[in-house]
Amino acid sequence: MFTNRFALVAMVLWIATVAVFAWFFVRGNTTAGTDGRTAVVLAPAERDLVLGEMRGLLSASQQVVLGIRQGDMKLVAKSARAAGMASAADVNPALMAKLPVAFKSLGMSVHRDMDDLALAAESGKGQADLLGMLSDTMSKCVACHSAWQLQPVQ
Repeated sequence: MFTNRFALVAMVLWIATVAVFAWFFVRGNTTAGTDGRTAVVLAPAERDLVLGEMRGLLSASQQVVLGIRQGDMKLVAKSARAAGMASAADVNPALMAKLPVAFKSLGMSVHRDMDDLALAAESGKGQADLLGMLSDTMSKCVACHSAWQLQPVQ
């Protein structure tokens, strides 16, 4: 009888722990933003890291546009690949836990899009196709910046 109660309590505690972890994984460390967007609350160093990654994506996008304009598909592929999934491989799990799942999904899809753009440039896709792919990717950037702001811990 004692064993059954112990097992029941252990099971309830396990389920509660998983539920709390899932809640934080989906929601992240967020609060209401100052301008109607959702604020993702991060330590200053984490905020700097995320903002640095965003600047890297913007810089890569500018280089992709330059490569397309110059007809330099090697530059397009190199620049896009620099912002692909490999650049997101070493992200700290503690930081990832603080980001809402929708934020993570958009971010990872942008990195995958950049890898796809590199492959398209290498396979000989035309300038219009490459610009269309970049435009679609950048619409995700706009959606993300419209939905969230990064706020340092206060």
